[in-house]
Amino acid sequence: MFDRGSYLYPYVNFLVLSVTKIDWKALITNYHDFPKKGVIFRDVNPLFRNSTAIQLISKQFIHKEELSKIDYIAGIESRGFTVASLLANNFNKGMILVRKVGKLPGKTVKKKYNIEYASSIIEIQENAIKKGETILIADDLIATGGTAIATAELIEEMGGTVFGFAFIIELVYLKGAEILRKKGYDVRSLVKYYD
Repeated sequence: MFDRGSYLYPYVNFLVLSVTKIDWKALITNYHDFPKKGVIFRDVNPLFRNSTAIQLISKQFIHKEELSKIDYIAGIESRGFTVASLLANNFNKGMILVRKVGKLPGKTVKKKYNIEYASSIIEIQENAIKKGETILIADDLIATGGTAIATAELIEEMGGTVFGFAFIIELVYLKGAEILRKKGYDVRSLVKYYD
């Protein structure tokens, strides 16, 4: 089960959970001082190597009653591609790639945004989203929220509607998810770290 705000939200396959439970934090590896001193890097790669974790992740975040409201799952480069692929496959939805600039062929729509001490650009192929389509945005982790906010704004500028966000990890202390929620977005996460 995962936490949505202050209460538990039933977006899991209870039959699977009744047989198998996973200690998500025990599988996530913490690397201190990576990529720079003072940072704890929460590595989800061990989850992706665990077949049970993969199965459970694929069943999270969307209740079957919500499926008709979602057109696509958008994955943010790069680990978000894995999360989005799992959800798209399990829920029989298409997937949209949100990539760093210069990685997609054809015409794209770009969004520049600021991150800690620099700026970055993301892009989506211009024909990926039609006006009125509803998108769930997926990534492995939400920290300060810069990329997530830029992705939501880009989708909305293209005429899409953001259904919400699905993250494996929420770093509560960096307040990115809080910013998204204050903007009115539904943010769902499997694991929360408070420090």
